[in-house]
Parts: sequence; structure tokens; C-alpha cells
Amino acid sequence: MTLQERLQRMQAKKASLLATNFYNYETLKGILEAASSMQQPIILQLTKSSIDYMTLPVAVKMARSALQEHRVEGWLHLDHSDSYDLVAQCLDAGFDSVMIDASEKPIQENIALTQRVVALAQKYGANVEAELGYVAKLGQSKEKMGFTEPDEAHSFVQETGIDALAVAIGSAHGFYTEEPQLDLERLSQIHAVTDAALVLHGGSGIAGNMLQEAIQRGICKINLATEIKNIFMYQLKADLLKSDEIDLRKVFPPAIQAVTNLVKEKLEIVKNELVSQ
Repeated sequence: MTLQERLQRMQAKKASLLATNFYNYETLKGILEAASSMQQPIILQLTKSSIDYMTLPVAVKMARSALQEHRVEGWLHLDHSDSYDLVAQCLDAGFDSVMIDASEKPIQENIALTQRVVALAQKYGANVEAELGYVAKLGQSKEKMGFTEPDEAHSFVQETGIDALAVAIGSAHGFYTEEPQLDLERLSQIHAVTDAALVLHGGSGIAGNMLQEAIQRGICKINLATEIKNIFMYQLKADLLKSDEIDLRKVFPPAIQAVTNLVKEKLEIVKNELVSQ
């Protein structure tokens, strides 16, 4: 099943896919052990920095072989690319989905670049995600507001032909200094005017009940990245302080398990018993 089909099915059933960033073999394994044990589908995401770190061929082959090994239904997605060339490279490498993020550019530039990506992705049958509004990235101010306007969302989807739209409704990337409050009424208004699959970025740190309410109002893809990095490194550093062990095969498993436990918790929030129907 294509990701486009799965996302539309999830949205119709008021369910959501969890989209998880991985950074190395260990975080990938932790994610897929969780998805496998809960028999839940998952999206594996790579950013440019992770691709640069692992290299594109290695990252793709590792993700595909790990999905097969764990017998998990999953898709490979390029997260937050601002480059048409990187999108093209990832599509050639077999990605199921790509995100072109021109949300910080003027709206007409965002539309024009997104249209180019959609035209390219159609040749591969790939899902295309774009962003409209301001969702603070790591290092950017979370005080700035730039929520997605429903009427702009409608016209943006119509003009670009995207499959999925990342909306700005109060979430942010990275850690929150105070508990985030999503503008759920705005989300309902956006959902009412577009058939695009709606995506929530900055899923780390948002309360489970708020995520579930967002799903009920149209979100069908929730991104999780910061918490994965954080729990892995927190566990690893804690263990290294207590041990002089140098065997990586003994050092990494507790951190992998910490990722697995985290992803299980998130899957429990978003899972729907009917997703396979």
C-alpha cells in the first residue's frame, strides 16, 4: 500500500501514523522493535544531516533491510528538505515520500518550489509533504507566531497538488519550555477545507490526550524526533558513567531498549485497531 493510500485511510478512521526519525543503526533498531512488537505500521524519516552522516545508499539499504527483518509495514520519508536536488536524489534512491519545506520563503516561492517537487514525485508515485506557516525549528524562537490560515491551506493544496500538509497550530521542534497548547479549533477549520493528509511536526513533548484530540480533528501523521535522540543519549551517558565497558555491543542495548520503550508509548497513543482493514 502506498503511503498516500495509508494516510488517507488513517485520516478517514481518525487514526494516525507515527513518523520517527532515525540517526544510526541503534535508533533504527529501537524504533522497529517497538513497531514489530505492537504490530503497528511506521514511517522512518531521514533528514539531510542524517543522510550526510550515514550516506544515502547505506541509510536506505539499512532501513529497507531492517523493515524486512522486523516484518514491519513501513515507508521511508525525507524530512524537511529545502533542496529540490536532494529530493531528486532521494526519489532516485527509492524513497516512498519526500517533504519539501519552503515554509520560510514568501508564499509564491513556496508554491513554485512545491509544484516542481510534486511534478517530479508523480513520476515515482511518491507522496509529497509540504509545510505552510511557522513551526519553529531547533534554535529558532518559539515566541514567533505564524499559524496556518485555513483559507491559505485550501488554496496552497489546490495550487500545488501535494498529498500531505504540515500545519502550524502551536507545536515546535525540539524541547518545549512550557507545555504546548495546540490550536485545535484552527486544526478543525483546516481539515474542513482540504482533503490533504494533515501532519503535526514537533510531536515530542506534547501530551498524549492532546495528540489524540488532534488525531480526531484530522492529523494522520505525527513526527517524533527530539525525544528519540534525547532518550538514547540520556540512557547511554548514564550507563557510561557507571561502567568502563568498551564493547559497543554491550554498551548500546540499554539505549536501544530505551528508544523501544519510548516508541511503544507513542504508538499506544496513536494506534488504532482498525488500521489494517
